[in-house]
Amino acid sequence: MPKAPTLDELVFSLKSFAASMLALYIAFGMGLPRPFWAMLTAYVVSSPLSGTVRSKAVYRVAGTVVGSIAAIVLTVELVNAPELLSLVVGLWVGGCLFVSLLDRTPRSYAFMLAGYTVGLIVFPAVSNPEAIFDTGLARVEEIILGIVCATVIHSVILPRGMGPVLLGKLDAALRDAERWTLDALDGAGMDARLRDRHKMATDLTEMRVMTTHLPYDTSDLRWMTRPMRALQDRMVYLLPVLTAVQDRLIALRGPHGDLPADMAPVLAATRGWIAAGADADPEEAGRLIGWLDRLEADEAGRASAGWQAATRFSFIRRLRSLVEIHRDCRTLRAHIATGDQDLPDHLDPLARKRSRGVFHLDHGMAAWSAAAALLGITTVCAFWILTGWSSGSAAAMMVAVFTCFFASFDDPVPGIRLFLVYTLASIPLSAFYLLVVLPSFDSFPMLVLCLAPTLVTLGVFVARPATMGKAMALIFGVGGSLSLLDTGNGDFASFLNSSTGQIVGIVTAMLVTRMCRSVGAAWSARRLLHIGWREIADLARMRGVPANDGFESRMLDRVGLLSARLAQAGGTVDVDAIDAVRDLRVGLNVVELQRARPVLGVAGGAALERLLRGVTDHFRALSAKRPDPAPAGLLDSMDDLLSAIDAAPPCAERDRAVVALAALRRALFPDAALEALPSTLEPLHQERARA
Repeated sequence: MPKAPTLDELVFSLKSFAASMLALYIAFGMGLPRPFWAMLTAYVVSSPLSGTVRSKAVYRVAGTVVGSIAAIVLTVELVNAPELLSLVVGLWVGGCLFVSLLDRTPRSYAFMLAGYTVGLIVFPAVSNPEAIFDTGLARVEEIILGIVCATVIHSVILPRGMGPVLLGKLDAALRDAERWTLDALDGAGMDARLRDRHKMATDLTEMRVMTTHLPYDTSDLRWMTRPMRALQDRMVYLLPVLTAVQDRLIALRGPHGDLPADMAPVLAATRGWIAAGADADPEEAGRLIGWLDRLEADEAGRASAGWQAATRFSFIRRLRSLVEIHRDCRTLRAHIATGDQDLPDHLDPLARKRSRGVFHLDHGMAAWSAAAALLGITTVCAFWILTGWSSGSAAAMMVAVFTCFFASFDDPVPGIRLFLVYTLASIPLSAFYLLVVLPSFDSFPMLVLCLAPTLVTLGVFVARPATMGKAMALIFGVGGSLSLLDTGNGDFASFLNSSTGQIVGIVTAMLVTRMCRSVGAAWSARRLLHIGWREIADLARMRGVPANDGFESRMLDRVGLLSARLAQAGGTVDVDAIDAVRDLRVGLNVVELQRARPVLGVAGGAALERLLRGVTDHFRALSAKRPDPAPAGLLDSMDDLLSAIDAAPPCAERDRAVVALAALRRALFPDAALEALPSTLEPLHQERARA
């Protein structure tokens, strides 16, 4: 039994209804030819969070204008060649969809609307091309009217800002980060660590997407966009740093689980400070960092003396980074709470310059989505042209819309099928409104009273994520049928033809999507892994110093996306044993080694080249079905590089190279023994000890 609507759901539904009726009233007053399009647009752009509506409004308007201009130009130039016009419209829709899928920000709506707006204007207008300019202008006015009304109503009347929602997610993510840190320092089991890690990666990805809307929000949090992004950037680094600390602890603990005597006290102090949470002494972070700096200075002279020493040095460095990240996160959260837009003075300089909004992009899947749109449009148009079907325009419009709407899903078919089922369910309701109820009324207030019970009820279900798709399908069905009144075709034959056209278009979109790009969660998970491995191979293959172009943000995004897909796969895929965060660490350590190249000299450069060539070959050869271990020959390359690093003059780059090499060894060979010294270094260090 459906649950009673909450206050937020009821308020959202009433605001959406008010926006749609305002758009409809103004459209009637302006004498627009399709006023019900304005009503339907108001529902399409409505969202429970005001910031989401506002952030997309400008881009939706821009996309509509661009699409209308393109529609006018294409119709004027190609109306006498219907086959060519169909092909060009399909190419336009597919091309815009391709660009839209490669832009995971509010900007993507501009490209998507520029695409299917052409279909919405061109296909109905081919029967009367002389009026194409008036038709295009009217569509722009109707759609912009719906967008503006929805934006104004949701921004002015009881606006629900995303600030409280985003802050709630942020605080939950910070608590999860502290809990995961404590689990890692306490040596929790692998299952708990993986669960915490995947949850945090998913939370961070979701927050980063929400933050793209933050500058448009109605809450005061919109002024805190800069510290919010800086905080999320710091949390991005928590994943690889904490897994590195965790790994070094496992390596350094003795057979009885005991740490070296000089390491245990600082680890206990760090754990206590993190466990204190918001009640922790702000000065304690500085004392911990000073303590770790002294330990690092003591270790620096012998860091390259062997893998045991390198691992100790790497542990100290990573533990210091862990303390800095938690300190920065707490400081930035305090800045957000007080409304201070300035970043802390002690914030890592790289964190101030790091790439913003860097997401994983899949050009291949975007291209297949574009191909599905092109194939669907050309197929329906070919049938329309050959048969002369009077409702072919409705089918072609639906193909353009539905191949775009669900293209961001791994498998769009279930979403399109759901829309098809509820569009069919809307036909009796639509027929009742169109043929029985509305012809009885001749005033706008009565029209509002007539529509209110249905639209307000459906609006409540739109506010619920679990039922949003079903409710929107019903609203689309009713709104699309009511638009027949605009053209004076509110009779049974026109209704039947229009409904048939919609159903044929949705079915065609579903079939071509299934054929072109319907994939499962397991397939997507393997593809994500392969793309990440290829990027790591490309990083290792570089001869120069890689640019700071957001590799860590892209890899973190993939970790979050991979976690979601593994959950959807339900254990039916064999990639859940692969540690995507390990791949993130490998990539970051490869970058650090590349940056240390200038201080390694000729011999060190040659050793680094051999190692990176082996890393490149390994990640190119990886298969998500059978993830082979790294070849043993890489261990010898690592020993040679550590020897070369030890011979290099002391400097900060040399120390970072030791840390990165030790981390890379642990990532690729976690079970390799930590000998006290590589054989090539042992005589040298014995001589140094005697001296």
